[in-house]
Amino acid sequence: MTGPLAGELLDLAVAAATEAARLVVEERPRAGRDLEVAATKSSATDIVTEMDRRSERVIVDRLLAARPDDGVLGEEGADHEGTSGITWVVDPIDGTVNYLYEIPSYAVSIGASDGDGPLVGVVVNPVSGETWTAVRGGGAFLDGRPLRLAEPPPLEMALVATGFGYGRNRRARQAEILRSVLPVVRDIRRAGAASLDLCALATGRVDAYYEQGLQPWDLAAGGLVATEAGAVVTGLRGRPASEALVVAAAPGLVEPLTALLSDLAADELVDG
Repeated sequence: MTGPLAGELLDLAVAAATEAARLVVEERPRAGRDLEVAATKSSATDIVTEMDRRSERVIVDRLLAARPDDGVLGEEGADHEGTSGITWVVDPIDGTVNYLYEIPSYAVSIGASDGDGPLVGVVVNPVSGETWTAVRGGGAFLDGRPLRLAEPPPLEMALVATGFGYGRNRRARQAEILRSVLPVVRDIRRAGAASLDLCALATGRVDAYYEQGLQPWDLAAGGLVATEAGAVVTGLRGRPASEALVVAAAPGLVEPLTALLSDLAADELVDG
């Protein structure tokens, strides 16, 4: 879908993400390393800062000012039921721990979905200024440059991105799986922001990605960018990508990677 509505939604998402990205960078030095931690979420290591909340308010206010009938689902609690058939899915700072530690690998992520699934996606790295965009059926772009995955390497030469959950038991299980994955791939990268991992795949900076525990706001925009660049974004055993597992890679690489992860039962959810 590349018609007027998709273009309107994309322009609005870019404007909102850019404004929020500017906020989190320009306000960050005032807090320094003592940036206020406002709360914890799933565990003591899964934090939310006051800047997450401020960023989400900026985004939601801009979206609903332009399109008050749309729905909104935000990581930090925004929950607005719409009537238009369009729902915005917002991660105001993906990679909050990186943000807290001033590691320049975090993002503002905004997706919009309709009854057929993800429709537009925007991911902005506030530090680098890089902006990834995608429209369903209209391709993926980095700062306006079209993205298309190259022919993938074999699994043993693949650079694979992944991430870890916050609960102790889940992290232990993910470490066990990683011990089996690492010896059969080129290497592993862990950047700490799912949306940027998916965009890195789309850009050719990694060859594949897998992770358990992703929520809709982690996947909405980056998943569409990866898909529109030519990646397969899936779960295991014919299931769709979900909290149980997200696997993303080009055709030809996604099959052996999903087979490996299936053998390892990497989609068995572990709590705590």
